[in-house]
Amino acid sequence: MINLNFDKAKDGLLPAIAVDARDGQVLMLAYINRQAWEKTLATQKAHYWSRSRQQLWLKGETSGNVQLIKDIYVDCDTDAVIYKVKQLGGAACHTGHRSCFYRRVAGDKLETEGEPLFDPKKVYK
Repeated sequence: MINLNFDKAKDGLLPAIAVDARDGQVLMLAYINRQAWEKTLATQKAHYWSRSRQQLWLKGETSGNVQLIKDIYVDCDTDAVIYKVKQLGGAACHTGHRSCFYRRVAGDKLETEGEPLFDPKKVYK
């Protein structure tokens, strides 16, 4: 198994960036611990550590918008990863947008780009 440097992070959490394998769009940033890393490698589905819920989280477990791993890249210090994924359901963000990075800085405002692909109120009950 490939060992990441989880000891480097005070809380044992390392950043994981999910990128669409088709077009390279950044979909989201989340965090992984050793358990999430091992589960991702074993299942080829993106697992993360939920900092708010303090539990392992299979991306898409509730929404169905699972991320299938196509490639994984590890940075030079083995303390960050990029998951190149096939995003099922089209949306990675819990707001319903394709990417969590759907707001662009425009002067002193944030401008929303694109429309949600699903209504989160209907998905997360």
